[in-house]
Amino acid sequence: MRELVVENQDILMIPQNYKFANTGKVKEVRAGDFTLELDYEPDGILENTYCEFYTQTSHGKLHFDSYAKKIEGKTLIIASPAKHKFLQRRQYTRIKFIADMEIKLDGNSYKVSTLDISAGGMKLKTGENLNIEGRYEVALPLSDNTVINCYFEPIRIEKRSEEAGYTVSGQFVYNSNKDKMVVVQYCAKRSVEIKNK
Repeated sequence: MRELVVENQDILMIPQNYKFANTGKVKEVRAGDFTLELDYEPDGILENTYCEFYTQTSHGKLHFDSYAKKIEGKTLIIASPAKHKFLQRRQYTRIKFIADMEIKLDGNSYKVSTLDISAGGMKLKTGENLNIEGRYEVALPLSDNTVINCYFEPIRIEKRSEEAGYTVSGQFVYNSNKDKMVVVQYCAKRSVEIKNK
């Protein structure tokens, strides 16, 4: 584990209630644990209670479960996990996500159908000719009570050959890091659920 978690590495920490997700930096790595300095107060994070951890390494996105042995303010001592796994090479977990919704630009609404999402962005299909330079307002419905309001910037627009319209791939621009963490957690959890079906 020591070669996977290194000093100054950014880590996403997600307790059972993912609304209390937090980010931080690794300050020191030891044989049996490491010190994590959180960006925000550790609300909803308890000592000796398992949380999920995600971080980007040169080998890909790393995931492991562990717990805080000690919490002093924003400084946590995290136990070295017994096991870990790499999720995939791409930076964010991408999942199938089918939803009909509207995106908005300059007071105009455009009907779209999403195909997949990740914390980085989404792919959608639409009959509308979108402006590749546009920054569209999006309300991403993750569940009945969780909607992420953010922006969508198209990066690639392709004409669909099998049916009329376009396939558009683009990136999300978030209003807050917390919103991004909620999407990271949602995609990671759904990915695991889909694999275990």
